[in-house]
Amino acid sequence: MKESSTSVQEPPGAAGHLPHPPPAWRPRTDPAPLLPDPEPYRVLGTDAAAGADPALLLRLYAELVRGRRYNTQATALTKQGRLAVYPSSTGQEACQIAAALVLREQDWLFPSYRDTLAAVARGLDPVQALTLLRGDWHTGYDPHEHRIAPLSTPLATQLPHAVGLAHAARLKGDDVVALALVGDGGTSEGDFHEALNFAAVWRVPVVFLVQNNGFAISVPLAKQTAAPSLAHKAVGYGMPGRLVDGNDVVAVHTVLGEALARAGRGEGPTLVEAVTYRIDAHTNADDATRYRAGDEVEIWRAHDPLRLLEHELTARGVLDEDGIRKAAEAAETMAARLRDRMNAEPVLNPMDLFTHVYADQTVQLREQAAQLRAELDASAEEGSGEEPGAGSGEGRTEGSGEVR
Repeated sequence: MKESSTSVQEPPGAAGHLPHPPPAWRPRTDPAPLLPDPEPYRVLGTDAAAGADPALLLRLYAELVRGRRYNTQATALTKQGRLAVYPSSTGQEACQIAAALVLREQDWLFPSYRDTLAAVARGLDPVQALTLLRGDWHTGYDPHEHRIAPLSTPLATQLPHAVGLAHAARLKGDDVVALALVGDGGTSEGDFHEALNFAAVWRVPVVFLVQNNGFAISVPLAKQTAAPSLAHKAVGYGMPGRLVDGNDVVAVHTVLGEALARAGRGEGPTLVEAVTYRIDAHTNADDATRYRAGDEVEIWRAHDPLRLLEHELTARGVLDEDGIRKAAEAAETMAARLRDRMNAEPVLNPMDLFTHVYADQTVQLREQAAQLRAELDASAEEGSGEEPGAGSGEGRTEGSGEVR
């Protein structure tokens, strides 16, 4: 039988059986360049810190201070009934600040539901970032205007979207890189596999940042995967995996910067695992004491990203007491404005349910809109105190999520 020229091995015992798969079976022979370092990459507390740009360090510090205050204020708003839910990122601020600041204006951020801080650090209005969690709109901002995709509540569904956008941008010749954020729990989803596989095959300009905070709600990482690290998963898709200390904001910024530059040069995607910790509960509705010990939390508090950077800057003389005070005052001003604006009652229009579903409404949506309009008018006529057509949306800036 003539020897096959394909890469498909015939069953044992078949005529013409090849004893070994032909060379096409192994397109890449050396996985070593794709493997992550054995230990997370660090900058703070090492000789590499001396070479960091002082201006960048101070900007990172100011954003970390503001981010910590943003988290505590948003958590307080849930207790006051002003937010339906808030997934705090306290302890993970370094990942989110670095992700926001490393992007260029034309690049895109694809956040998960826990990444409101990354969106705010990218320049989004804090109230707009919280609109989804308040329950007012599906998203409180224009994604295209800010280059920030909607906050993704279902796990990992934002990853294929990031790949699709980045691939389309490259086909159009646009200089755009997408940075997609996901938690360790999201790496168990099929969307994670599909996104990484397509990204690697197509060499898409996208970077995946996994914030490994130890738990997928109450499930510890050890019950999710037996891999040496989540960064090791990159090798199976044919892309580099990087492991970084997620509480070292300078290290995260450095690693992400290198990955984005690589993607921008057309060298394909990178998977970055940032090892961090979720200090607060999964959300305000979660009781974390049921699945983790307080001693574990206190150990991670000693590795707090804000204190790590503050210690480095003060030890090097880059930051003094006056700088610390000014950063804290700016954060308090932000928190006060956020609190005041979130305490204002929103003016909502029920008809907005149909506004941003399709550019051209379907027959079914038009029928549903007409039915709702009739119910609103009937309610007003029955003496509800509202005029027919109440809830016209006056008082809200279209698409902004801001209450005037």
